[in-house]
Amino acid sequence: MKMTVLIENDAAPGRSDLAAEFGLSLHFEIDGTRILFDTGATGAFADNARRLGIDLAAVDFAVLSHHHFDHGGGLARFLELNDRAPVYLRRAEHAARFFRFLALRRSIGIDLELFERFPGRFVEISQAMDVRPGVTLLTDVGRSHPLPRGNRHLRVRRGARLAADPFDHELTMVLHEDDGMVVVTGCSHSGVLNMVDASTRQFPGSLVKGVVGGFHLIGLPYFDTVAGSGQEVESLARGLHDRCQGPIFTGHCTGSKGFALMRGVLGDQVRGFPTGTRAEL
Repeated sequence: MKMTVLIENDAAPGRSDLAAEFGLSLHFEIDGTRILFDTGATGAFADNARRLGIDLAAVDFAVLSHHHFDHGGGLARFLELNDRAPVYLRRAEHAARFFRFLALRRSIGIDLELFERFPGRFVEISQAMDVRPGVTLLTDVGRSHPLPRGNRHLRVRRGARLAADPFDHELTMVLHEDDGMVVVTGCSHSGVLNMVDASTRQFPGSLVKGVVGGFHLIGLPYFDTVAGSGQEVESLARGLHDRCQGPIFTGHCTGSKGFALMRGVLGDQVRGFPTGTRAEL
């Protein structure tokens, strides 16, 4: 399968022609199926796709990893460019979502008006689903391993109050081929080890040949702090090493400091995926 990174926080070296933003959008090709996974924070991913030779009108379906703006902010642009592809997402309350730190409160949810503006384009799922042969979406990942500590700043509106976000709007995508599977996450708010373990339960005996996504190791976005201790990040890296036999592509909400801690454990097994990255998995 092929992966192209349409947008991420940084641009790949030598790709100053590509926009970068705090967001994530990935394009996959597997057995002739073209998948858009997330749409970044704005419509800039679509401009990058054109420069990278990716035809968004030819995408067969899109997947929204969770209901945050940095992954679904470009949905309207995609739905306008592609008038047929469904968008799969996890069924959850269409609620306002926020980042809160001390007195600071910022809206971080997707545009809820999209569901009315584009009726019939969204497919909300509440259980595991095989979208196409080789493509499975998982909704229930379990909680055997700790969740990212950075989740404590994330809230959902419940009536007149803001409650801790349970991330019942997050899903995992599994791309599986004869030689193994690749686990794809958006921000891994449910814990990347939980998401990988859920994938191996779904496909017992299948080799995990790759993991792709953000791992939400940052504490405060834009300040690149690490939530939790260095020992916790290193333990997570060892857990990924034990589960994954191939490359681990990460970035976005992992943060540069979290990435460096993982690199200290995983070496070249862990790789960044700045905007414009292309990889065979």
